[in-house]
Amino acid sequence: MTDPSGEDVFPDVTVPDDLSGLDDATAAPDAPRPVAVVVTQVGAAEPLAAACALAGLEVDAVLSGIGVFVVCRDTSPGAPQRVAETLTRAMSGLPAILLERRDDRITAHRWLDGVQGDKLAPAIVLGGAPDALENLLLGVETVDELPGVVSSVGMGRFAAMRALASTARAAKRSAKKKGKAS
Repeated sequence: MTDPSGEDVFPDVTVPDDLSGLDDATAAPDAPRPVAVVVTQVGAAEPLAAACALAGLEVDAVLSGIGVFVVCRDTSPGAPQRVAETLTRAMSGLPAILLERRDDRITAHRWLDGVQGDKLAPAIVLGGAPDALENLLLGVETVDELPGVVSSVGMGRFAAMRALASTARAAKRSAKKKGKAS
């Protein structure tokens, strides 16, 4: 900018042709990475991870005091819903809860038989939840820091089928023992 005499009024100021250089000055702090967890009533992590492997879902299954919760590796829009739909369809009659944290907001939805149900209050859902689940959603811990994680990633079809067959055999043995005890 020059004054009427042609002298530069702001000699130390340069304006770039594009404004990309200003990005650093106005950039917001990094938003937390989204987290999506499907909470189930299943009592073993390996068969759930195996079922996810067969369905092509990339998850990490963690056994907790309330059942297995499944941490979705793909948190892009729609991906966690696909995991909840697939799991609840496979576990016919057993409900699950999908918890998602995007930015600073946590949402919770009930799922049953592959269908999304009611929206739930996250505070109520997390009221009796294990610390590990709450810490994951709050970003205090990562799934890599939890003990006993079983991943569907890298589990081949044969290993997944073997895990499911082993679980089915164990369930049959348990049912026979209960039948004899009656």
